Amino acid sequence: QVQLVESGGGSVQAGGSLRLSCAASGDTSSTYSMGWFRQAPGKEREGVAAIDADGTTSYADSVKGRFTISQDNAKNTLYLQMNSLKPEDTAMYYCAAPRPRMTAIQLLGALARLPQLPAGFAYWGQGTQVTVSA
Repeated sequence: QVQLVESGGGSVQAGGSLRLSCAASGDTSSTYSMGWFRQAPGKEREGVAAIDADGTTSYADSVKGRFTISQDNAKNTLYLQMNSLKPEDTAMYYCAAPRPRMTAIQLLGALARLPQLPAGFAYWGQGTQVTVSA
């Protein structure tokens, strides 16, 4: 089992920055890749960014050049640095880790569907709210 706890969300004005953190505990050695997805009211769930154990990263087109995903293995923590935030970035952000071995590119394509997959396929946290005002 892996437990994930997100933090770092908040309210900022457009153009501002936030850094989200995701603290992982439990059997973290069983996860090869991790990522972030977001969910806004009335909008489809969206995979935002993913990273794998080789350090390969993958990003949604909507955040490329603005968001950076990274991980600190010593601290078992995943980060999402978000710069140049836009109102359309407003959402609940979740970190997730699939149980099967997936590359960053594979995970990015799957992030939006993780909550719909059979129980036990992936782990995710409770989320942290990001609100960007114009």
